[in-house]
Amino acid sequence: MLDPIIIIIALAAGLSFKRINFPPMLGYLLAGFVIHGLGLDANSGDIIETAANLGVTLLLFTIGLKLNIKDLAAPQIWGVASSHMLISTISFSIFFMMLAPWVSKVANLEASTIWTLAFALSFSSTVFAVKVFEQHGETAAIHSTVAIGILVMQDIAAVFFLAMSTGKTPDWTALLLFLLIPARPLLHRLLQASGHGELLVLFGIGLAFGGAELFELCNVKGDLGALIFGMLLAGGIKSNELSKSLLSLKDIFLVGFFLNIGLNGLPDMGMLVMALALGLAGLFKPLLFYWLMTMTHLRARTSLLASLSLANYSEFGLIVATMAASNGLLPQTWVVTLALAVAVSFFIAAPLNERAHGLYNRYRHTISRYELKQRLPQERGYDLGDAKIVVLGLGRVGRGAYRYLNDTFPGRVLGVEDGNKKSAKLKREGYRMVRADASDQDFWQQVKLDKVELILISLANHGENVEVVELIRSLDYKGKIAVIARFPDEIKQLKQLDCATYNLYHEGGYGFAEHVVESLDMTPDNGAELWR
Repeated sequence: MLDPIIIIIALAAGLSFKRINFPPMLGYLLAGFVIHGLGLDANSGDIIETAANLGVTLLLFTIGLKLNIKDLAAPQIWGVASSHMLISTISFSIFFMMLAPWVSKVANLEASTIWTLAFALSFSSTVFAVKVFEQHGETAAIHSTVAIGILVMQDIAAVFFLAMSTGKTPDWTALLLFLLIPARPLLHRLLQASGHGELLVLFGIGLAFGGAELFELCNVKGDLGALIFGMLLAGGIKSNELSKSLLSLKDIFLVGFFLNIGLNGLPDMGMLVMALALGLAGLFKPLLFYWLMTMTHLRARTSLLASLSLANYSEFGLIVATMAASNGLLPQTWVVTLALAVAVSFFIAAPLNERAHGLYNRYRHTISRYELKQRLPQERGYDLGDAKIVVLGLGRVGRGAYRYLNDTFPGRVLGVEDGNKKSAKLKREGYRMVRADASDQDFWQQVKLDKVELILISLANHGENVEVVELIRSLDYKGKIAVIARFPDEIKQLKQLDCATYNLYHEGGYGFAEHVVESLDMTPDNGAELWR
């Protein structure tokens, strides 16, 4: 049974880090070391590890739900991923070899072990990147798509590496897994039949864990099975709804993942120094990612945001270290050292990602010098035309606002959405729109705001809404801004920024009743009949 004290420590640590504007997951990392130091993991360690494994499985499944195979075939995905792994592995190997004459912990390592460690350190954390994008409401942005695609390529490479290094080869039954491809329509029908409640959640859990177990039975890494089953459902009508329904459950399990990193043991001074050295050496990774991405014609901003999300070490490094230690190739102390190095890399990467947009906006002229003139089609210039009203974020609320305003002011409304598939779908449905990131300063400086009289902001994340308002105001925009909100503290903050607000929770009923009155042609109650 999970000790309630563990839950309290994790909660307190998460709240403390949130209070100082750091991601709560860093608090969970610290809580893991505290829990281990107090010896509380003696009875609950296995449960935390199980929760961690379940969280990673669900994470890969939900990533698969949003994946497009064509995206992985793009040079900025497979080319950057493979080049980065190769260069990083060589670079970290050289780093260890340079340390060998001075550090006894490294001097005792065999060459094969050094190459294994270097390869493990070339990976970035899928869990960290996805959490960053979810917290910022950027899961559909171009830089998010690029980063997740690279991480998927790394996950695939990890599966093959584990299979070869452990001598675990797929059974002949693995060939039967190709039958899942023609079974895709059946899976989509089952998804449709699962409805919108607990059956939908149960269907997702069953498919994620069942898919992982099916692959394990064929002697193939189970996490790859969860990813592939998610990909089989990608593009369906309800795939996005399924992903959202699993969000809270996935987040709870992933708390176990961050706690579990700290349960590998407490470091001594030598381990701490080595972990700090590896953490600082890891700053080489985003620089390499940035250079490779710009070489594939990605914009400087896209390259920077994607690179910073990958500026860390991966949980896969711990798997490799544990495997090497169990085979006698690596001292057990290295498992703790790498666990701490992963934690250090998270502590370095978290504030960088929190300030990523601000860093670009501040140093954009310097950063943009390294981008190529030729850009990808989806990252070229923007034009709002003669639009007087701009709707940012075409989710359900944004689409409703767009339709109403376009009926009232035909030809004067334009939408902005950063999701690739959603943008293409909306254009086919007749929406007048551009694909762009509303928090992109380059976008706002390219368009002519002096002609725009009203901007409606209905993005998924309140923090991003505020960021966009501040960005627009900084460009001396004189028109009106209206923003959706959900809670009183959000409304207060937006009103201080001189924005009109609409509370989705409090005013939804009012809007519903107003719509009914108009649709049914009702008259005010004056003692007569309600209908005209």
